[in-house]
Parts: sequence; C-alpha cells; structure tokens
Amino acid sequence: MTPNASPAHDAVVLAGGGARRLGGADKPGVRVGGRALLDRVLSACADARTTVVVADPRPTVRPVRWAREDPPGAGPVAALGAGLRHTTADRVLVLSADLPFLAPDTVRSLLAALDDNRAEGALLTDADGRDQPLVAAYRTPALRRELTALGEQHDGLTGLPLRRLTAGLDLTRVPDPVASFDCDTWDDIATARARIREHGHVLDEWISAVKDELGIDLDVDTGVLLDLARDAAHGVARPAAPLTTFLVGYAAGRAQGGPEAVAEASRKAADLAVRWADEPGDGRSDVAPDATPDTRPDAG
Repeated sequence: MTPNASPAHDAVVLAGGGARRLGGADKPGVRVGGRALLDRVLSACADARTTVVVADPRPTVRPVRWAREDPPGAGPVAALGAGLRHTTADRVLVLSADLPFLAPDTVRSLLAALDDNRAEGALLTDADGRDQPLVAAYRTPALRRELTALGEQHDGLTGLPLRRLTAGLDLTRVPDPVASFDCDTWDDIATARARIREHGHVLDEWISAVKDELGIDLDVDTGVLLDLARDAAHGVARPAAPLTTFLVGYAAGRAQGGPEAVAEASRKAADLAVRWADEPGDGRSDVAPDATPDTRPDAG
C-alpha cells in the first residue's frame, strides 16, 4: 500500500432525509461552491471500493450503487442497514450527504484512526465536542453485529436514533470542527457558501468545481500553472496568461498524459516565457549561451 493510500474500504452515504429545516428542499442537490452537497461528499470518498448512496437515484459526479430503506423515511439506522447490505469490505465509511467541507484527507484520517486505535469506530467531533456518527469510519462486522442486535430487540430498525447504534461500539474520536460542519438550515448553507469564497479557499474550490463540471479526474500542481501564468503575463502580455495555460492543457491532452504531462508542458512554456522576457529589446542580436562566436579574420 502506498503511503497516501487508504486501507480497502466501502462507503455508505445517507442522502434520503426529509430536510424539514430546509422547508423540504432537496438538500443533497443544494449547491455550495457550484457543486451539489452530495457530489462534494462523493468526491471526498472517491477511493472507496464500493459507494452506496441510500436515497432515490439521481445524477451524480461519479457512479454509485443505490439503495433504499424500507419503508422510505424509516430513519438513519434503517438507512444504514439498507446500505450496509451492499458492502463487502471490512471497513466502511458512514457519511451524511450534507458535509460541504469533507475532504479526502479527512477520510484518510478517520481510516487511520480506526486502525491505529484498534477501535470499532472512529468518528469526528464538532466544534462543541459532540460526536458526529455520520462522519465516521467503522469496522463492518461490528456494525452488522449491533444492527442485528437492535433489530432483534426492537422488532426492526425503523425510527431508532443513531446513538442506540453507537452506544454498543468501542469508539475513538477525531476532533475536526471544519469537516464535521453539516448543513441543516439555510443559515448553515449561507455560512458554507461564504467560507468557500474566502481568499484562502476559493481557488481550490473553483478548480474542484470545474473538474467536476468537465468530468476531469486529474490532480495537477496549480502552483506551477499559476507561476506560468504570471511569467507569461509579466514577460509577454497579460492576455498571454490564459492563452498559454490553455495551450499547456491542450498539449498535455494531446499527449494523453496525466499530471506529469501537464508539468512537462508547463516547464517548457515557462522556460520560453523567461527567454522571451530576457530577450534584448534594443535591436541587438543575442548570442545563445552555449554558442562560441567565430572570431577568425575571414569569418562572416
């Protein structure tokens, strides 16, 4: 397993709630930073071997498996039970569909905490220290055990609160007030939208939104591209910046390459921009750095 890889795991995303505090709006489809809340969560757990979304099917940023609790609206424990039936990995992420700041790093942290502590579950805690059982990683056999026990005690899982499920698990906790932030109200949506537009977040959010919109799954070094755009703008002309970065992307695409092709095309274009800027502007001819002038009397 590579250093940044997560252990084999599945994911269950609960996206079928009634959103009563949003006036019954389609909460998973509400857009924050140009991306539906559900799609943001699906991007964060993209490394899952199987991703099950418990809700009615809808278009999503990547393929998923759909499931539904019976009856629909039977609550989060019943929804989790329905989703878990489609998983096979020994570890499973359990996530709600309204987490605008969930990121792949958060997912990896939860899975690492699960293994480091040999616990049955690792969940985030919010800014007030409260457990967030729908931003968590669990050992699948432990979840199945508790779901079976609850179903037998209560003649089914309908209407049971999540705390009944987690009460029987050995849990470890990972404090993260940002990733645990969920959107229950329109004020929460407004807060999330405002944060995403802050200077420190807006560029990464915009790039992620564009990649989702264009169906691009490619990690590139945005710093390299920004440096190239700066060099082209300052050394050539301001309109050269967007045109040059477009041409770099086009060249990398024609080469059918990934991040390495983008980096190589960026390097070539950046070197050209530097040479362009360093070229004398007074009409003098330039001698290439590795050329040796011919000084013979009859030269020329």
